[in-house]
Amino acid sequence: MGVSRRSFIGTAAGATAAAGLGAIGLGARTAGAAPAPAALRPAASAAGDVVGKITVGYQGWFACAGDGAPINGWWHWSQNWGQTPSISNNAIKAWPDTREYTKKYPTAYPNLNGGQAATLFSSYDQQTVDTHFAWMQSYGCDTAALQRFNPNGGEGPTRDAMVPKVRSAAESHGRKFYIMYDVSGWTNMQSEIKTDWTNKMKAYTSSSAYAKQNGKPVVCIWGFGFNDNNHPFSAAACLDVLNWFKSQGCYVIGGVPREWRTGTGGSRGGFADVYHAMNMISPWMVGAIGDAAGSDSVYQNINVPDQADCNSHGIDYQPCVLPGDVSARQRKHGDFMWRQFYNMVRVGAQGIYISMFDEYGEGNQIAKTAENASMVPSGSGLWALDEDGTPCSADYYLRLTGDGGRMLKKQIALTATRPTKPTP
Repeated sequence: MGVSRRSFIGTAAGATAAAGLGAIGLGARTAGAAPAPAALRPAASAAGDVVGKITVGYQGWFACAGDGAPINGWWHWSQNWGQTPSISNNAIKAWPDTREYTKKYPTAYPNLNGGQAATLFSSYDQQTVDTHFAWMQSYGCDTAALQRFNPNGGEGPTRDAMVPKVRSAAESHGRKFYIMYDVSGWTNMQSEIKTDWTNKMKAYTSSSAYAKQNGKPVVCIWGFGFNDNNHPFSAAACLDVLNWFKSQGCYVIGGVPREWRTGTGGSRGGFADVYHAMNMISPWMVGAIGDAAGSDSVYQNINVPDQADCNSHGIDYQPCVLPGDVSARQRKHGDFMWRQFYNMVRVGAQGIYISMFDEYGEGNQIAKTAENASMVPSGSGLWALDEDGTPCSADYYLRLTGDGGRMLKKQIALTATRPTKPTP
C-alpha cells in the first residue's frame, strides 16, 4: 500500500506548524547559505513546461474490482481493498462527480440521496484518464505530475501500467506530464530509484508530451529532508540521488518540507546542500494551513524568505496551492484557494503546484466533485461542495485553477478578489 503523505502530518512536520510560523522571521536563512553576489547569481529560468505554468499533482491510483488492473481490488477507494467500498469500508473524504465516465463500478454504499446508484470510477480505464486530461485542457492545467511511489512491491505492475495511459492522454489533449517520485517508505530508494528511471521511466521522455524545462526532462523527487520515520534518508544519500539525476540530463524538482530553508520543525537539519542542489523547490503545505489567514501568515513568514533564498541561489520556486479539505470544510467557496493564488503570484513564484488533481482520499481534489447532497451516498456523512451553504458547480475548483493560471501568466491582473463565481 502506498504511503499517504498525510501519514506524517501531525508528527514532526505537522506538530510544529503553528510554532514554526511564529518562529520563522522574514530574514531567516539556513546557516552557511549566504546569498551569492548579484553578478554571480544564475538568471531565473525562462518559461517552460513547469516555469510559468500550473502543474497539478496526479495520483491516478484508484482501481475497482473487475477493471482488469493487476492490483485486482478497490485500490484507494476503501480501507480494505479486497472488499467493496461502503460506509464502514470507506477511504475517501469527498465523493466524485462520475457523470462523465463511461464505465462505472457498483459499490456497497446506499444510493445517492438523489436516487442514483453509488458508483465509482477506475483510474485504470483509459477513458477515465482521458476525461481527466480533457478537463486539464479545458481548464488551463498545463502539466501533470504523475505520482510514482516505490514500484517494486505489489502495487508496481498497476503503477507501471498507468504511465502509458497518462502519456496517451497527455499527447491526445496537448498537456505535459512528468514523473514525480514519492520516496515515502521506500527502504532501498537510493539504488532502486536509479534502476527504475534507467529501465522504465526514462523511455517516456521521448514522448512529445513529456515535460521539459530548460531543454531537460523534468523529474520530481518528493520526500527528501522530512523529519519523520517515513523519510530516514541521509543528506549524503539524497544528494547522491539528486546529482545522479542531474548527470542524466534531468531538471530536478524537490518536494520538500515547508521548513526546508531553516532546517527546523518538519525538516531535518543539515540538508541545506541537498535543497540547494535542486533546480526547483516545491514546499509541501497540506496540513499546514486551513484558512486564508493561515495563507497570509505563510506568505509573510515562509514564502517571502523562501523566494528570496531561491532567487539568491538560482533555484526556481514552485509553492503549493490547495483547494482545502472538503471534509474539514476549509474551502469557503473558493476564498481559501484564491487567497493562496494571490499570495503565490505576488511573491513572484516561478510556477504553482496544485495539491492535488484527484486526491479524493484527502479531500483536496480539484477534479469534479459532488455539488450537493443529492450527489452523495445517503448516510455516508460526506460533504458536497455546497457545504457552507453556497452552491458550487462540480467543476468550480477547475475553473478557479484556470483563473489562477491566468493570473500567474499575467493574462489577468493580480487581484485579491476571486474572479470566478461558484456557479457559472
